[in-house]
Amino acid sequence: MQLLNGIYDAALLLYALSLLFVFSDCLKRNPGGKRLGTGLLVVVGILQAAGLAVRFSQEKGLPIFTPYDFLFWFSFIIVLTSLAVAYTRGGEFTILLLSMAGFSVFLLNRVWLTAEDHTLQSWSAVHGWLAMHIILANLSFAALTLGTVFAIMYLFLHTRLKHKKWDDRIRRLPSLETMDKYSYTAILAGVPLLLASLLLAGMSIVAEGRTPLFQDTKVLTTLMGLAVYIAYILLKRSARRSATSMARWAIAGYGFIILNFLLNSWSEFHGWG
Repeated sequence: MQLLNGIYDAALLLYALSLLFVFSDCLKRNPGGKRLGTGLLVVVGILQAAGLAVRFSQEKGLPIFTPYDFLFWFSFIIVLTSLAVAYTRGGEFTILLLSMAGFSVFLLNRVWLTAEDHTLQSWSAVHGWLAMHIILANLSFAALTLGTVFAIMYLFLHTRLKHKKWDDRIRRLPSLETMDKYSYTAILAGVPLLLASLLLAGMSIVAEGRTPLFQDTKVLTTLMGLAVYIAYILLKRSARRSATSMARWAIAGYGFIILNFLLNSWSEFHGWG
């Protein structure tokens, strides 16, 4: 555990430094700061991978059955996504928002949870299904996070252009059409993953004969969030709403995702609280 804590603290410190350099580049063009921020992000990813390897050794299997591990994986996926975006043109602000989300989750995990907190042993009969449920949910949340980042950037740029406020930051952002397209594509990838994750969760409930859990608050809020995203996709495909309205729908759907995770403490489904 001491080794894991050391890796965790080092990664957290370097993540904070990376975020500062990325922010400085977004505030005012700073190619050196951008390269240093990206380099530090690479080291953070390596340290997180090492931390996951330690957890794998401790658990003698895939470490995913605690909220600590779930958030660790989520932050790791966000780091990998940020690094992928770093090699695209005009991705500075996307990296900044993704890094803010990833760092916040990483920090929350450090001060709030430990690796021993609230395992899912009560679902031992269907751990295989739950493993896939958690993996798909994590990938879905990462995709929906990316979609939300582009939606936020879209609204920001739309507001700036509407009020005719031009500066260097505006010129460095992708076009409205590009951000709208990327947001839709990310959400279009995340929603099927979320749906598949929920189907596996439902199968787990039925297999264990715990059907009263279908009335759990967490299940209901998850379905509400999924409904918002499905409505988003249908409205987007029908072109009945403006891109600005659709960006707000995307952010609203993500609000349900955040609420859904916060409800873990009161949920009987996961048994994490």
